[in-house]
Amino acid sequence: MALPVSPGGPRFAVVGNPENRRVSLFADAVRATGLPGPRVVAWTDVLRERGAGFAPDEIVRIDSPGENPEVDRMLRGTQDPTRVEGSARWYAGFTAALRTLRGGIRLDDPGDLAVLFDKRACHAMLDAAGVPVPASPTSGPAGAPVRGWDDVRALMREHRMPRLFVKPAHGSSASGVLAVETGGGRIRATTSVELAADGGLYNSLRVRRYDSERDVAVIVDALASDGLHLERWVPKASQQGRAADLRVVVVAGRATHAVVRTSRTPLTNLHLGGRRGELAAVREAVEAAGARWSDLLEVCERAASCFPRTLCLGVDLLPAVGWRRAFVGEVNAFGDLLPRLTGLPGSGAEGQDTYAAQVAAALRAPAPPAAAPAPPVQNRNTPCLNPI
Repeated sequence: MALPVSPGGPRFAVVGNPENRRVSLFADAVRATGLPGPRVVAWTDVLRERGAGFAPDEIVRIDSPGENPEVDRMLRGTQDPTRVEGSARWYAGFTAALRTLRGGIRLDDPGDLAVLFDKRACHAMLDAAGVPVPASPTSGPAGAPVRGWDDVRALMREHRMPRLFVKPAHGSSASGVLAVETGGGRIRATTSVELAADGGLYNSLRVRRYDSERDVAVIVDALASDGLHLERWVPKASQQGRAADLRVVVVAGRATHAVVRTSRTPLTNLHLGGRRGELAAVREAVEAAGARWSDLLEVCERAASCFPRTLCLGVDLLPAVGWRRAFVGEVNAFGDLLPRLTGLPGSGAEGQDTYAAQVAAALRAPAPPAAAPAPPVQNRNTPCLNPI
């Protein structure tokens, strides 16, 4: 596809929060090519003015609306950005805002983003495409409804899932996610949710465990109205005694960057205390198990191929115990925030960070136009979308 070139050369624009480092890092990558920095369209302006327009030759990147309390208030309808509840309203507002963006050469498709931010729809799409995913009774149009904790317990029994993840259908950054395990008449949920005395749910930077079924039921019941997605808990491979998974960035269909995340809890997100692991050690473990590293990357590329109108995706890959098999846990629209990480050998992005790789890919062959269209509490966390 030929790139429309204005007299001054290609022009970039980005819809994002101007103060956010995501926008700054992308702008730096654009300027590093010798081009002017991108025109920045603030999410607050898009939401207030109910839309934004772009010139036919502008290459448009949609960036995360996260980490901005005003944007979160406008999308979620709450004054406290650390609250967990309200993800369904956020999703409705975000997808509606995407449909108000007009023109430009789009690097992110609104239809793709709508699926990516609905875990049930995304899981069903991956499964239908033959991408290995954890078993789920809730994905797709025929998925079982989850109206509260009683439904979760019934589905656990029916599907023989004594250990599972309960996820808000439209959540990100592990917000509201519970890793639930049962056995011996006991129940435990590991989560970053802080259950306040008044019953409110807050995002916390501290992972905690709830051993009272009553507390778990209160959390699940409060989140159920926003929509819930259930997944079988896949026992992960480990590195140095810590559970390990990978965030793999796929740009223009090719796996370009990867980071290992390790944790002593089921939640490996780095902002929740996870630590970066050794990628070379993962490759050695995979090959020692008789598998191929390239096959793991190919699983991520297959997942990304389900969203062909979006240039860059972050795939959360869950290697199973023994390193011979892997499952896709999430596909993230804004999963490229990996500062200073350079490309994988042989990826074509050697020496480039994730943003430079995207700018280079956009200049080579941009994505086709999209189809028609309260102060923070200490130790509580305003979720950014798809951090690692």
